Amino acid sequence: MLIVGGFLMKAYMQRIGRSLMLPVATLPIAALFMGVGYWIDPSGMGGNNVVSAFLCTAGGMILNNLGILFAVGLGYGMSNDKDGSAALAGLVAFFAPITLLSTSSVANLLQLKEAAVNPAFAAINNGNVFIGILAGLIAAAVYNRFSGTKLPMALSFFSGRRLVPILTAVIMAGLSLLLLFIWPIVFTGLVDFGKLISNMGPFGAGLYGFFNRLLIPTGLHHALNNVFWFNTAGINDIGNFWSNSGIRGITGRYQAGFFPVMMFGLPAGAFAIYRSARPEKKAATASLMLAAAFASFFTGVSEPLEFSFMFVAWPLYLLHAALTGISLFIAALFHWTAGFNFSAGLVDYVLSLRVPMANKPYMLLVLGVIMACVYYFSFRFAIVKFHLMTPGREEATGEETPDIEVETSAGDKHAILAQKIYGYLGGSENLTAIDNCTTRLRLQVHDTDRVDQAKIKATGVPGVRVIDKQNIQIVVGTEVQFVADELKKIDQNDVEHTDTPVDATQKVIEKLSESTVVTKEQPIYSVAAGQVISITEVRDAVFSEKMLGDGFAVIPESGMIFTPIEGTITSIFPTKHAVGITTVSGLEVLLHMGIDTVALNGHPFTLYVKEGQQVAQGQLIAQVDLVALEEAGKKTEMIVVFTNQEKVAHLKISATVTVANQVIGEITSN
Repeated sequence: MLIVGGFLMKAYMQRIGRSLMLPVATLPIAALFMGVGYWIDPSGMGGNNVVSAFLCTAGGMILNNLGILFAVGLGYGMSNDKDGSAALAGLVAFFAPITLLSTSSVANLLQLKEAAVNPAFAAINNGNVFIGILAGLIAAAVYNRFSGTKLPMALSFFSGRRLVPILTAVIMAGLSLLLLFIWPIVFTGLVDFGKLISNMGPFGAGLYGFFNRLLIPTGLHHALNNVFWFNTAGINDIGNFWSNSGIRGITGRYQAGFFPVMMFGLPAGAFAIYRSARPEKKAATASLMLAAAFASFFTGVSEPLEFSFMFVAWPLYLLHAALTGISLFIAALFHWTAGFNFSAGLVDYVLSLRVPMANKPYMLLVLGVIMACVYYFSFRFAIVKFHLMTPGREEATGEETPDIEVETSAGDKHAILAQKIYGYLGGSENLTAIDNCTTRLRLQVHDTDRVDQAKIKATGVPGVRVIDKQNIQIVVGTEVQFVADELKKIDQNDVEHTDTPVDATQKVIEKLSESTVVTKEQPIYSVAAGQVISITEVRDAVFSEKMLGDGFAVIPESGMIFTPIEGTITSIFPTKHAVGITTVSGLEVLLHMGIDTVALNGHPFTLYVKEGQQVAQGQLIAQVDLVALEEAGKKTEMIVVFTNQEKVAHLKISATVTVANQVIGEITSN
């Protein structure tokens, strides 16, 4: 169970990271707007210059609303079928605590004057990242669970997707009531903790730097910052530095160590992430990392870069937090100080050089070079050694795929390439379905023997891969989406102009069906003789709540276990209790034998397959000693889960079987 739990957590965190990429992509330009605006007028964030005011406001429209962006992005991205109603539910979920826990609302609820309301509630605003992430995840979970719910006829208008925002609002209202009492305790605890470590000198500065980064995902770092940067505990590090009223070499210690990290360390880490990306994804990764690294260096806004790996590779983020703490400790130990008003980027560094309170600020550049080396080599080592899924490493494609360049003096290169590929595929007479992933065209044809592979390769594409008689993949590179779009246009026009009206209409219907719902049906076999049950009836919440995906289970009458579907054995757990199977269409299937059986160290299981082996539907895969399971107090359900839920368009399982190696349903995979 621990292994499955680890698998679940890793997959879940990676889904969060991928879902956050859309809102994160908006952050670099916002940081640039605010950085330039502040550079033009550092005195008041645009208060004395109309251009500066405009740029600062333009950047603020994104940076001040991170919570909303994350709520919508996660609601949409974490939903099983990427539906807009999940994004709407994320927005509703976010507004519930923002409204119910605002200072004025809390004053009314607790019958207090606004001045007496705990300052913790002032931190709950449109930019609260923690609230945004929480809202998005809850909205997506509600959507995945209830978007197919049918209500009685009288309430049928509110069935399905319309039900999701309603339920989300109810759940978040209840959660807001809970936060009304919990949030002040957490906030106050952080403030007290900050006061404690402020008495620890340079070591305390290092601890502050570590926890400052560690709390970024929750938004509670603001509580910690209030202790050190402002006058909450009498430190007022920012105010004293810029007013030149502190102690030289001491005042600024809670700011200075961030400069080597934001200006040097994180950009070097971004370079390590780029270097670690898969060849076919380097171009896309470079564009994201370059924009995020520049924002960090120039303006000191590090969120675009941090959120790109915070969830998909959280051990790397822990390393980043530790290195930040080390940087603050070293700067404080040697009394190297500088300050910032906005953030620890180049803009504020240059401006702080004019303040007499700055002490040996040039040494921060030396420390920055050292931190750049540490960040690059430690990030690179951790990513490669522990196979961390940083941007550009998410999906193995099997080929190293450089971006293609189609030489052309006129016209659109993607349209020209698509036209050539379409002809060499055999046109509408052979091509039946067009799809793509991040780097490849995934095509279905009547017969791959009719495809002119040599001429397709001669167009300059990096590779062609024939899967079977009806499936072929063409490796294009990161611009594959544009080529796929052009292919679909060509195919649609070909259908409309070369077929009879009846045939053309039928082909359009087939194309729409293929592109929106169905591409391949596969029978599902019972994994054992016994009773088939819904996955929601499995006696373990990880499976019954479909955290890993949809599926079914069998309560076995014998220990002979069969493969539920044709494919390749891609993983076998060391304790033999679970096997991963991947179909030709890319559907990932987890066969989990028993519940909590990982503790048995494989003793009740005899496997007849190995990794990399092709298995047929209904093939004997294992023998399980059911008596040993029962004597050990373990549940015997044989569970089948389709873990990449987005590939599952339709799943239909019959209620009961008594004979093993029998077809019990069918699955339609995208």
